[in-house]
Amino acid sequence: MQVPGGCGHSAEGGRPHVVGLLAVLPVLVLVLGRTLLTAGFLEVEMAGRTQMVFLNENATIFCKIPGSPHLDINSMGITWFRKAQVPETEIKLFEFFGDHKVAFRPGANVNPWRLKRGDASLQLPGVQLWEAGEYRCELVVTPQKAQGRVWLEVVAHPVSSLFLEQAMVKDNEDKHILCKSSGFYPENINITWKRWTQKDPQFQEISKDIITGPTIKNEDGTFNITSYLRLKPSLEDNVTIYQCVVWHVSSLMCQSFNFTHILIESEKKTDSWIVWLCIGMIFTGLIILILLLYFFPWKRACWRARDTGIRACQRRRDPGSWS
Repeated sequence: MQVPGGCGHSAEGGRPHVVGLLAVLPVLVLVLGRTLLTAGFLEVEMAGRTQMVFLNENATIFCKIPGSPHLDINSMGITWFRKAQVPETEIKLFEFFGDHKVAFRPGANVNPWRLKRGDASLQLPGVQLWEAGEYRCELVVTPQKAQGRVWLEVVAHPVSSLFLEQAMVKDNEDKHILCKSSGFYPENINITWKRWTQKDPQFQEISKDIITGPTIKNEDGTFNITSYLRLKPSLEDNVTIYQCVVWHVSSLMCQSFNFTHILIESEKKTDSWIVWLCIGMIFTGLIILILLLYFFPWKRACWRARDTGIRACQRRRDPGSWS
């Protein structure tokens, strides 16, 4: 039955045309995308100006075409370069054109499946310190070409520990707490000390009795450093918590390490024991001095009396013996 005034097509007759349109829609989108790229719209996005990666870890250096285009990798190519810091020469790391694929840096790779969707990110396993520098991504989608640059910064986390010096010391000698950080890069690092006591519920920063040594370079290019805090046991509370705070660019937050020092009785009484010993020695010396001043003069008089025949010495010893 035809609809009056209609075009002479039933509902069933129009359905194949809709299905056909849906079937060719992906092709139209792909052709449109290729048209936009060939019309001068090709560009790439990088991960900002600087990208940070960690030493010895696998890294992915981003380089993507905005959006999610569907590309034919047989008609495109990608080349990655790195400009060394010293000397400033550009080195080719990876290239891919159709069936041609070469990794000049061992392990360098660009995933072909992701490349079809415009992701030309470079994958590098086990990044080293010397691989820091400027990286350039050069992407070609025939006949257009685009490139992007990013500075790769390689860093290493400090491994820190806090402990009491193990050297043999007497109870009355000062002790040291050591805060050691090792294996970090770059060289700049900041170490501060704090203290908590029962009298003050908040950690207070310490500014005295601190010795922080110079950074020492390791064979792999990383650095070590040690900071010392001198303790005076007789002046401390029974329980004191010392805190070493380490800040480095490789960490988003400061690292804090605590050491609890419990003072024993011998350490608390060391100085008072020394003081009483000194007082006792001084008191004993005074008594000996008084005795010498008292007995020595008449003893010397007795010696003189014996020589002259005078019995004064005897009378002093025994007054009742005189007639």
